[in-house]
Amino acid sequence: MSEIKTLADQLRSKMAKPDTPEKPVKVVKPKSAKPPDIPEIVSLMRDLDVSANKTLIHARVDAQTAQMIHHLKIATGIEVTRLICFSIRQLFEQNPELKSLIKAHLANFEL
Repeated sequence: MSEIKTLADQLRSKMAKPDTPEKPVKVVKPKSAKPPDIPEIVSLMRDLDVSANKTLIHARVDAQTAQMIHHLKIATGIEVTRLICFSIRQLFEQNPELKSLIKAHLANFEL
């Protein structure tokens, strides 16, 4: 009960004082910095047209990769579909032996 009375006394003493700010608040204006340079790969991903894509793929990734994809989307606006499509195309372009492996498998495939 005495704690409530002391709290009430503190409030009364604050209310009795005039409303003058202790220190004037300085407004800090951010410096007009130039926008950060956009890496070329981000521009390439943004330019990739995925509007005609109709095939649906369910990809499972670990939690750390999912978080990285989420952060990338927030930072650049690149959605998961565009990222995965771009990544797979880059993988096959940089590793033509994968295409050769697929062609060899299809040549030996029998129904």
